Amino acid sequence: MRIESFGSMAVDWEERVNFDRLRCERLSRAQQALADSDLGAFLCFDMNNIRYITGTTIGEWARDKLARFCLLFRDENPILWDFGSAAASHRLHAPWNDSDRWRAGVSTMRGSMSAETGIARGVAEKIKAELEARNLQNEAVGVDALEVPILFELERLGVRIADGQRHLLDARLIKTRDELNLLNTSAMMVDAAYELIYDNLRPGVRESDLVALVTKRLIELGSDHVEGINAISGERCAPHPHIYSDRVLRPGDQAFFDIIQAFHGYRTCYYRTFCVGNATAAQRDAYRICREYLDASIDLVKPGVTTQEIAAVWPRAQEFGFGSEEEAFALQFGHGIGLSHWEKPVISRLVSFNEEFVLKPGMIFALETYWPATDGYSAARIEEEVVVTPTGHQVITRFPAEELIVAGSRYMTASGEIAGRTGAEPRWSADLTANAADSGATRAQTPIGGADSDSREP
Repeated sequence: MRIESFGSMAVDWEERVNFDRLRCERLSRAQQALADSDLGAFLCFDMNNIRYITGTTIGEWARDKLARFCLLFRDENPILWDFGSAAASHRLHAPWNDSDRWRAGVSTMRGSMSAETGIARGVAEKIKAELEARNLQNEAVGVDALEVPILFELERLGVRIADGQRHLLDARLIKTRDELNLLNTSAMMVDAAYELIYDNLRPGVRESDLVALVTKRLIELGSDHVEGINAISGERCAPHPHIYSDRVLRPGDQAFFDIIQAFHGYRTCYYRTFCVGNATAAQRDAYRICREYLDASIDLVKPGVTTQEIAAVWPRAQEFGFGSEEEAFALQFGHGIGLSHWEKPVISRLVSFNEEFVLKPGMIFALETYWPATDGYSAARIEEEVVVTPTGHQVITRFPAEELIVAGSRYMTASGEIAGRTGAEPRWSADLTANAADSGATRAQTPIGGADSDSREP
């Protein structure tokens, strides 16, 4: 399995991503998933599924509008109802589908057009007419996301609705050669973004300043969507707030970042942790433990291993300060990546002992771990993107993370470089901080959210 990364342009002197092949293979897999189901058609409003099936997309502003929709049958090209003039544009510039299948149409745009406009009724009538033309009016239709007014209108017309999202996510589970190369190129762009963070991580810089710098750099490199950048520093590291702020970085801060962006729609989810100027023993310890748990899960990745086996090597929520697996959800975590930020498989102590996947070549997922420091406010967060290969795995996220990196100025005195500070008193009581100085000791905390017996054992 050869996984490559490229520049963002097409060239005539080497084959990079073959977009015709990409579109054909994605459509074929979606139709195979439909054939394997008991559904008559897929009806999609999710932009990721629409892109997967039709090979089209429009501005990211449309992502949360549910404005576009497509209908897929087992043995013919899809029909896409697109946003206004986008349909005419596709008839000119997207020749891989019959021109009469690029049609104008719009949903209620999350209810902004009420029932009185007749929009919801019109959508339902369009779908019903296509089903009747193929004698599928009595077959269930698999839907991925649906506005309530349109659901009511479809039901009024007698159209049976079923869950189509699970089938489409199954179709997208194994990536094609071109998808893997796009994901690898997307990861390369974030490698460069972390180099920029390293160069600019210093006292006086705000979290939001770093978000702005990284966003600009990613777009310059060819990103078509900077979905989100978590920039978390200092006292905000524990518990993880999952949102950046205008906090100003200070000497000795621990800071971690998650960069979620897309190249031709293919996402990254990629955490790195740094310290500003120097690192304390507590911060180094947190990073070491975080890395150990991550490496333990990565080492397991190969065909035939189950997601349950991976989740089992991660600590229970109570071991790092939370009362339940729901409170700790997504801190020790794995999730597929592709056209969506989160795809199958999801790996977590919350769910993996109830549903497991057997790893197969061509799967790709991000594995991410978290560990709070004993100072009560610092924490480490690391994430790697891992491809399952025929003989094992390949990590495609390359910015160094084997050891804790210190960025910014190194402060010197007459006797040499300043050693790591001892740190201020914890802002939480000692019984709420990690009891994990010795890597061989039991890593336990009193749960932040209170005691809870929910350990999600296999």
